[in-house]
This record gives sequence, C-alpha cells and structure tokens, in this order.
Amino acid sequence: MQKGKPEKKHSREWFEALVIAAIFATILRVFVVESYRIPTGSMENTLLAGDFLFVNKYVYGPKIPFTEIRLPGIDKVKHGDIIVFKFPKDRELNYIKRCVALSGDTLEIHNQQLSINRKPVPLPEHAQFIGQRVPPGEPDYMIFPQFSNFNKDNFGPIRIPRKGDVVRLNALTFTLYSALIADEGHEVSLQGREVFVDGSPAQQYTVHENYYFAMGDNRDNSLDSRFWGFLPEKDLVGKALMVYWSWDPDLSLLTNPIGKLASIRWRRPGLMVH
Repeated sequence: MQKGKPEKKHSREWFEALVIAAIFATILRVFVVESYRIPTGSMENTLLAGDFLFVNKYVYGPKIPFTEIRLPGIDKVKHGDIIVFKFPKDRELNYIKRCVALSGDTLEIHNQQLSINRKPVPLPEHAQFIGQRVPPGEPDYMIFPQFSNFNKDNFGPIRIPRKGDVVRLNALTFTLYSALIADEGHEVSLQGREVFVDGSPAQQYTVHENYYFAMGDNRDNSLDSRFWGFLPEKDLVGKALMVYWSWDPDLSLLTNPIGKLASIRWRRPGLMVH
C-alpha cells in the first residue's frame, strides 16, 4: 500500500503539469501566436502554397473568443503589412493578403499600377502578374462594386471607408456601400432609385468602423478586395510573422518513392515574412 502512494502522487503531478501546459498553449494560440497554412497561390512568390506560418495575433490586438471585444494591441495596421483575416463573405475561412490601403485612403489602379492617395506604390519584391492585361473601360462583372466599369487592372478611384465617414446613398453608390451597411447590422435595400436603411429612406450613412483594402501579391490570381470589397477591422486576425515549415503540395507523397523528402522546401523555414 505504501508503494502505491508515491506512484499515485507522481501520476497526479504529471497530469497537473499537462493540464497547465495545455492551458498555456491555448492562451498562446488564442491571444499571441497561431499557425496558418497557405492553401493557394494568391501570394506567390512572396508566400507559396504549402508554406506554414506563425501569425502574430497580439500585434493588432487579439479578440476575446466568442465576442467582438478586441484587446489593445501594440501596433496599427500599416501599408504593406501581410495580414491574416476572416473572409468577410464567409467568416469560417481565413484569408491572407497584403494590406495596400488603410481607412481614409483613396486607391486607384491604372494599367496594373497601384496608387494610394495619388502616389504610385511599387510592386512588392516577389509579386507578379501572370495574366493578360485588361484595358481600361472593359468592365468585369465579378469586380467590386457590381455594375461598375472597373476591372482587375483598372480600378477606382475609390475611398476606403473610415469610422465617422458620412457617405452619400443613391442608386449609383448602393452597390458600393450596401454590403458594408448590412454587415454593420442594418437592413438596406434599393427601391426604384431610392435607398432605404432599416425601412426608412436615407440619403446618407455614417460609417461605424474602419476598413482596409487587401490584395494578393499574385495580382492576376487572387480573390481579394477588388472582387469582394472592403475588409472590416473586426475581421483582422493578425500579422504574418515567419515561415516555419514548407512543402510542395504538388509533389505526391504516395506515388513518389522519395516524395516525402523531395516535397520539403528546405530553404524556406525560418524566412521572415515581409
């Protein structure tokens, strides 16, 4: 009987240590850093499909789980930050893109050249165009806002909404702001040429929060803000920090005898993301 007590005590200590470690790991994952895998080529060649990243969730302020409460962060989103966010059209999904415009900025793309506040923005170091250039005035029905004459290579000018902005509402601006207004908790509709918000006619609307504009570095192969619109600040998850592992998903681990080794991109682990 005496021998069983130390063993029981030892097992309990191990169990308590594991519980504490699990709690600590959960806190880190929720509030500080989380792993994220790149699923597509929308950020090539800056980030590759099959890269595994650490995402800094603390920098912009982490959210308290199951609430919209965001704790204070240590920095604000800056132009050029590579950000992870909840996809506004399906918040079960996480997306990663580069933040190219902040709240209050005016964005324009002319013949693939991005400009912010009328100043040209250089293409990121490893960014690329892989498709044919679309000329100005050739509209794309998939581009935001619907029924505009914008396309992926010629877009705007468009102002990124900022908290407190008062925007005009009419038949022309309805497609630009209707999703934003609905996402901020209102019913919005267009009846004839008049906009209704919560059942009443409205000629203007005061924006409740800040928004951003995100684009992929693979400019011709990225489902980004050009297609779905403004990114609400509440959907920010964090800032991409470092590639800690990478493998090529196009190399099969089953059919290739040495596929397990061949698929690993040995030069990418440890790369800082910028």
